[in-house]
Amino acid sequence: MIRIALIGDIGSGKTYVANNFGYPVFNADNEVSKLYKTNKKVFKKLKKVLPKHFTSFPINKKNVSSAILANNSNLKKIVKIIHLEVKKKMNSFLKKNINKNIVILDIPLFLENKINKKSDILVFVQSKKSDILKRLQKRDNFDKKILNKFKKLQLPLNYKKSKSNFIIKNKFTKESVKNSIKSILNEI
Repeated sequence: MIRIALIGDIGSGKTYVANNFGYPVFNADNEVSKLYKTNKKVFKKLKKVLPKHFTSFPINKKNVSSAILANNSNLKKIVKIIHLEVKKKMNSFLKKNINKNIVILDIPLFLENKINKKSDILVFVQSKKSDILKRLQKRDNFDKKILNKFKKLQLPLNYKKSKSNFIIKNKFTKESVKNSIKSILNEI
């Protein structure tokens, strides 16, 4: 099984690119949303470490945001709990798709959380900063302060780019993305 992991800046279009590969996709952001809505164990762990912010189940993203903004160490506490569960979900996804030739991993903190293997193919999704900001501002839960806190968790983009096997310049057009994907798949 070939594991292709998409890395890049927040809002660069990793999920859009992932969904255009035509192979099974593990989307960590979707898994986090599901955990907030359905996993009482996660809620209890969060409530234990941040009782002021996690008071009712299912977890509301506004509570997560207020916890992140309240204290610099809160984001790390949340990530520590959530990451463990996301890793379990990823392992389950990989077992389920063991017979597939290729799987796509759309995990924002892929390198930061050391989930990568040497054999993984890293694809850096690059977009113009202005395009990224426009896209992020359209999101319902956009908050510049939270965005900056998440960016501090990330490795520098130049480092991620240097570790990548391929770079897709995402112009947010289906044709350019499809052509880039086709080129990568031909090389693999």
